[in-house]
Amino acid sequence: MRATLTVLGSGTSMGVPTIGCDCAVCHSTDPRDRRTRPSIMLSYPAPHGDAPHGNVRHVVIDTTPDFREQALREHITQLDAVFYSHTHADHILGIDDLRPLTYRHKPGKLPLYATPRNCEFLRNMFRYIFEADYKFGGLPLVELRPIEAPVELFGARFEPVTVIHGETPILGFRFGSGAYLTDHSSVPTESLDKLRDLDVLFLDALRYKPHPTHSTVEQSLAIVNEVKPKRAFFTHICHDLPHVETNAKLPPEVKLAYDGMKLEFEI
Repeated sequence: MRATLTVLGSGTSMGVPTIGCDCAVCHSTDPRDRRTRPSIMLSYPAPHGDAPHGNVRHVVIDTTPDFREQALREHITQLDAVFYSHTHADHILGIDDLRPLTYRHKPGKLPLYATPRNCEFLRNMFRYIFEADYKFGGLPLVELRPIEAPVELFGARFEPVTVIHGETPILGFRFGSGAYLTDHSSVPTESLDKLRDLDVLFLDALRYKPHPTHSTVEQSLAIVNEVKPKRAFFTHICHDLPHVETNAKLPPEVKLAYDGMKLEFEI
């Protein structure tokens, strides 16, 4: 089935423009140079008879500190699941802004998928949500679901793909002919094997200059050359990469992602 992928955010942890910076990209008038923190949304048809809130399912990967603005920009009124790649602040701090979207799940709760270790971190970090005794409402109605293997969700298969973020293993995800990897400095060989025969591949490409925990443009181009997706998009981009000028230097099948970008593929 066909799915639509929406780039909610394509920026690095400090976002672009970066506070206090007077560089050309931070002052650019090109809206594609304005980058909120990294996240995507997948939208695809619900299985027949499995659509209490509409005929499309919506799944988000990571809830950034900019999630509220991203959801308003994209007119998100429904959410059916969230996957977390890891628990750094720029990927989880929007969890409280899930509140109005979770209320549609009453009497159930919105499922949040993460590794067992990350579930425990989220439970401790947001104890006011998961160990609450507040009886007057106003809390996100969410539940943690540990994952260590592929998850079948509303007719689509989400397969965890381990990548290395500095020294820490975190998750990317493959879904049908698409895959989304963010915050990686290297990708193990066994994970590269899960990224073949793709239509769409998203990779971290922070900048040209080496970084201890993030991939560079050159390193991500090497991954593209290895696994050969039909289309590749770079995300988690800092203010070193102006959109138009950088795209002009990339191969035809590779482009910088930008906030609000939409594309279709088979999920």
